[in-house]
Amino acid sequence: MVKSYYSDDLVTIYHGDCREWLPVAEVVVTDPPYGVGWRTPPGPTRRGGVTVVGDDEPFDPAPILALGLPTILFGANHYADKLPVSPTWLVWDKRTPGFVNDQADVELAWSNLGGPARIYRKPWGGGGTLAGENGTRHRVIHPSQKPLELMRWCVGLTPPGAVLDPFMGSGSTLVAAKSLGRCSIGIEIEERYCEIAATRCSQEVLGLETA
Repeated sequence: MVKSYYSDDLVTIYHGDCREWLPVAEVVVTDPPYGVGWRTPPGPTRRGGVTVVGDDEPFDPAPILALGLPTILFGANHYADKLPVSPTWLVWDKRTPGFVNDQADVELAWSNLGGPARIYRKPWGGGGTLAGENGTRHRVIHPSQKPLELMRWCVGLTPPGAVLDPFMGSGSTLVAAKSLGRCSIGIEIEERYCEIAATRCSQEVLGLETA
């Protein structure tokens, strides 16, 4: 069952499985589980590593595509065979100078927004922390967390209207949308991330956070 968890003037958060219900919106921007079984490495604060619910099975984008909305789907190279052909791929170049990355140098997002492929450069990674603004680093909140600057860029590419993120995680898409004055709706299956996202969204949004 999908239940209302948090709301304010611009943000609405639901706790539950988006496969059971999807609310009405005008735009979709999301980072679903890719079906790769990825796990953060064990560390002082991550005993045995952290997994993402649903990442142990192939992702089916059909319910999202069926909405017929302007859409951005991260990790789409892992399920590209299930997506319509599109020239409008988005590339996030996350290479960090001086850091040897054992993960991908970029992440790819499929979109149906029209126009040419675009690239966004934002260093991000290494040692259980994420590279932020001005060389600072920030603690990982979610295994597949995205920087707010990136999500703000993505939301800014979409046409006006409420933004839906059915795989909300720690709420970066919602916080980015709120910073742009856009309404947003998030759904998350793990309640601990609903709590984190609600806390982030309830705080005053002044420009951009970096965590």
